Amino acid sequence: MRHLKAFHVFQVAATAKSFTAAAKILHITHGAVSKQIKLLEEYLDQVLFYRQGHRMRLTPEGQCLYTYTEEAFSALNKGIEVLSKQAQCIDVSCEPTLTMRWLMPRLVSFNEKHSHMNVRLSTAGGAVVLGKNGTSLAIRRNDFIIPAEYQQTPLVAEWVGPICSIAYWRKMESKVDNITLLHSQTRLDAWSQWFSSKGSTMQNNAQQTFAHFYFCIQAAQDGLGMAMGSYPFVVDELKRGNLVAPFGFSLSGHDYVLLSLKENSAQKSEIDLRTWLTDNMKECVPSEKEKRINPCNI
Repeated sequence: MRHLKAFHVFQVAATAKSFTAAAKILHITHGAVSKQIKLLEEYLDQVLFYRQGHRMRLTPEGQCLYTYTEEAFSALNKGIEVLSKQAQCIDVSCEPTLTMRWLMPRLVSFNEKHSHMNVRLSTAGGAVVLGKNGTSLAIRRNDFIIPAEYQQTPLVAEWVGPICSIAYWRKMESKVDNITLLHSQTRLDAWSQWFSSKGSTMQNNAQQTFAHFYFCIQAAQDGLGMAMGSYPFVVDELKRGNLVAPFGFSLSGHDYVLLSLKENSAQKSEIDLRTWLTDNMKECVPSEKEKRINPCNI
């Protein structure tokens, strides 16, 4: 469009009813505003403003034009707002092991379907402060007190079970007393809770502790012992045959949830991510065969 800048200057000046105010809004000089208005008046062959005291008033022709420029620039601003929201980055906090062993391998499929979005991940577990430093969503295991102002979207119930490499299991000859129990400092009670759920107590097994859950699972995969695995963390390695679960999986009593602020109206990008997570985490439920104890079949 010819003289688009002049139409924009006209729109601002007509709204402000002052060339001086328009100049301040546009960060240009009063003379530059007058020049653009004069250019537009010559182009349209119409007088658009007349002076009334210290104010600039629209002529009938100027008022007619203002009706259309108001509608046009309003529509343009709405379009820019929509595009801005669509291109927004989403800052998501997720538990470290869930990020590494489940979310990251699948994020490429999300990006392929939502190329306009940029998911920026940070890793942390437990309590989280939403809305600070841009973090709008958090994926967590609901094993802590969640603030009342947070909305919880259930993703999947957590299933847990002892896991190890098939070579390690065969080496131990299925004797539980021979197994080295691998612990994570982030879930030191995982084994004791599992034994308690089976109506048993921990034996005098050798034990080894790692700083993080993902180290613990990797140690089990490398044949150092048996770890307590949360199903989303091990589902891929179970399918590949790198891990086995001789004692099956059972519900831990906790769920994985997506946390967001209740007071915030969800943007389309957040809704898309929530939908994708709820759909894809359906795979984080073990099959009926995987839930059963099956040491003899390994």
